[in-house]
Amino acid sequence: MDRRTATLLTAFLAAAVGSVLRSAPAVKAGETFAQQPAAFAQFPSGGSAAQIPARFVDNLIFLPVHVNQSQPCLFELDSTAAASLIDPGRAAELGIADLQMPLLNLSGVDISLATLPEAVKKDFGALVGRPYEGTLGNDVFAGTVIEVNYARQTVQIYNPAVFQYSGHGKSVHMNLTGGVPVVHARFNVAGGKALEGDFAVNTARNASFVISEKFAQAHRLIPSHMKTIPITEPEPGIGEGAVLGRMREFQIGPFSIAQSIAVFSRGNSAADGDARLAGEIGGGVLRRFIVTFDYPHQQIIFDSSSEYRADEFENMSGISIVAGGPGLKRFEVTQVRRGTPGADAGIQKGDVIAGINDEAAADLSLADIHKLFRQPASKYKLLIQRDTQTLTVNIQMRHLL
Repeated sequence: MDRRTATLLTAFLAAAVGSVLRSAPAVKAGETFAQQPAAFAQFPSGGSAAQIPARFVDNLIFLPVHVNQSQPCLFELDSTAAASLIDPGRAAELGIADLQMPLLNLSGVDISLATLPEAVKKDFGALVGRPYEGTLGNDVFAGTVIEVNYARQTVQIYNPAVFQYSGHGKSVHMNLTGGVPVVHARFNVAGGKALEGDFAVNTARNASFVISEKFAQAHRLIPSHMKTIPITEPEPGIGEGAVLGRMREFQIGPFSIAQSIAVFSRGNSAADGDARLAGEIGGGVLRRFIVTFDYPHQQIIFDSSSEYRADEFENMSGISIVAGGPGLKRFEVTQVRRGTPGADAGIQKGDVIAGINDEAAADLSLADIHKLFRQPASKYKLLIQRDTQTLTVNIQMRHLL
């Protein structure tokens, strides 16, 4: 087994399941759920681990899940979600009528939950570029050990009753605050003093860091200590008016990361709901590691990968885009920042990007476009639909931060 020494024992993880809960009605995004009992994981093959064929969208992780032997769904792995969830529309498509004590199959591991509430995430598809189908939350994290290798884009799930780590990574102590994994970190910004605080570790956050509005105001981080620019790639849970700035250094345990980009929130991130938290650590940092979430032993193990010292670049276009239409293949410009390459190219709010460098929009995803716009000095020919007109414009990326 890769990087692991695991001995098969005869004990299984005891199921911590309370009284049977009634299936919850569909709710809107942002409504909270009670912390659920830990999931119970079994490995039908008789082993103690399973590799899951994960799909990565930027730094977000999606796992194929069969609910009660249904057709597969892609559930987002979310370490800040109190409960695993399913989209009510997807549940209806699959004909899933009983969401009490559901069984989730993830290619080599069966996971039993106390309940699977329904939740609507209205803006998820527009901002992420793929439809929301469901979430694997902290009930799953609490009942398993989960390893995410961002560089290789793999996920492994282990039986916590027999899991033993034998790699070269370093363990960082983790507290569970309201069911959310929290680690202590230190950081500083150019021209500013060194600061430290507790950060939620959020696998459903694409950005590297989010600094909570309360923490930033208390320490006067904006704008006196750094250059900032408005955010151009909004995420679920990041409010309007958020800005980006570069950290001089961010330290987690023995690991030090230089010149990463932080999002300074405007009150809508997970961290803003808890005054004890300085912010969130997201996928932009986690992608530099093989990350092992070991809730039973209150630790997160970080092992630096080939991406550990990779440079991080902002979206250099100055254009904000959302996905819509059939298959989320209609890419509409929602904002163009003044003095940016997008503005210089004459792109306007309401324009639709129909192609890039002779590649049709149907062959692209929102994440593909974001990736292109983070390439320094790159030039692109954009096919633009503006009302009844079809235009071709040229745009060249340049550093904004």
